[in-house]
Amino acid sequence: MKSKSRQHILSRLSTSSGALSGDALAQELGISRAAIWKHVDALRKQGANIQSHAGQGYQLCTDFFSAATLQAQCSNLHRIGKHIQHFDSLDSSNREAMRQAEAGAKEGTVIVADQQSAGRGRLGRTWHTVGESLALSIILRPPLSPEKVSQLSLLTAVALQHALSQYCNNIRIKWPNDLLINGAKVSGILTEMRAEPGLVHAVIVGIGINIKAPEQGWPSDISQTVTDLESHHKKPISRLQCATSILKSMDQWYATYLQDGFAPIRAAWWQAHAASGQKVRVHDGKSYIEGVAQALDDDGALLLATQDGIQRIIAGELELLEKKVTL
Repeated sequence: MKSKSRQHILSRLSTSSGALSGDALAQELGISRAAIWKHVDALRKQGANIQSHAGQGYQLCTDFFSAATLQAQCSNLHRIGKHIQHFDSLDSSNREAMRQAEAGAKEGTVIVADQQSAGRGRLGRTWHTVGESLALSIILRPPLSPEKVSQLSLLTAVALQHALSQYCNNIRIKWPNDLLINGAKVSGILTEMRAEPGLVHAVIVGIGINIKAPEQGWPSDISQTVTDLESHHKKPISRLQCATSILKSMDQWYATYLQDGFAPIRAAWWQAHAASGQKVRVHDGKSYIEGVAQALDDDGALLLATQDGIQRIIAGELELLEKKVTL
């Protein structure tokens, strides 16, 4: 009960344009003003900057990140963000999301973790949640066949590119779903599913964003060149606002996908792709394939024009051999 009352108070304060009276909050929750004060005091001890104004009430003065404040920002979304859970630490937000999906969690449930002890990226890599990072996972239950699920990774890349472009206008997608700024990775996506032949039960979309570089530097075992949003935005970035923008963009693009199919996703992805029409090299785990990135097919595979004709690439690590001036 205490947790629900505090979430209600945070939600109301985060969406209010001014101060809210203790009387109003007490009436909404059916408790005393003294109980409201105790809840506010507990929230302050958790880090919420709630100020008291004589004769007016309480006001939340900074972007305090919590499930309640994020939930309040996403209250008008259709599918994604209706149910949000925030953890100080998890083994992996994707693993927790999968556990909850298997237990029957609703589509659109969002799991956010401040720290991950076993965060994962594509190709078995470790994803480090360090500095001012954002790690979240979304549970989806799309009416798809398993072979179409790869389209959701591309959809997520498009949604992220649109959401994060407010901080940096030259964010590009590297096939299939890394986001780059000037060739350095700023975000990664990992999708996993539970399915049986012909039927998808759940898809977990994991998203990692480097908002601010760690003060002690990036971990030494990161083999890729990485960057963060604040280094390019040149201003502090609200973690709450960044998460809100991402969930809103995901909600919009997922709705478009369910209504209009993959075509608008494919068009937007190709426009934002770092290597569209350029020479690339792809390592598929066995060999290297060089060619010009020609198109994205209906299943999300990359089509390369090689010396041996068009080759369809469904998985691998892409290296850009020619860089556009904008990258």
